[in-house]
Amino acid sequence: MIVYIVLGNGFEEIEAIAPGDILRRGGVIVKYLGVDGLSQRGGHNITVEADAGIEALTDITAEDLVVIPGGLGGVESIEGSKKAMELLAFARDKGARFAAICAGPRVLAKLGILKGKNITCYPGNEGDMEGAAADLDKNVVQDGDLITGRAPGAAYDFGLKLLESVKGAAAANEVRAQMYYDV
Repeated sequence: MIVYIVLGNGFEEIEAIAPGDILRRGGVIVKYLGVDGLSQRGGHNITVEADAGIEALTDITAEDLVVIPGGLGGVESIEGSKKAMELLAFARDKGARFAAICAGPRVLAKLGILKGKNITCYPGNEGDMEGAAADLDKNVVQDGDLITGRAPGAAYDFGLKLLESVKGAAAANEVRAQMYYDV
């Protein structure tokens, strides 16, 4: 089981790094995938070196989870890459699970993953979430295997929900306690 976090130039740093860190603290294998090469610059000019290119999604299985961080630039970078969108569609067709935060669910909407789902997203983006019911009052919404987060301030809650979904509530609670995150 691998969690793939997709980074396009302009991604929201906290939405990519905090969940990845939380997952790794919980013993989950996390791979950051760069859309436009390995070196990806976040929306606040923090550069992250990805573990692999987006092509790594060709190895995806139904047990794996794909995470799309927000950051409008990162979302536009993913949507603007024919290769990235084709590989995300391939992952969808292989039965992989998906999660997205902030503006990230917009990518999932374009892949038809949000139809009939309850989600959250960055306030003002709900019009881009075709076929989904958006609850903007919640930090995190899980509907089946789909997990969505509202905004940068939800990055910890989002990461903990991802960990819970792959390793169980006990693992998420243990990491929460180790981080002294008392929300």
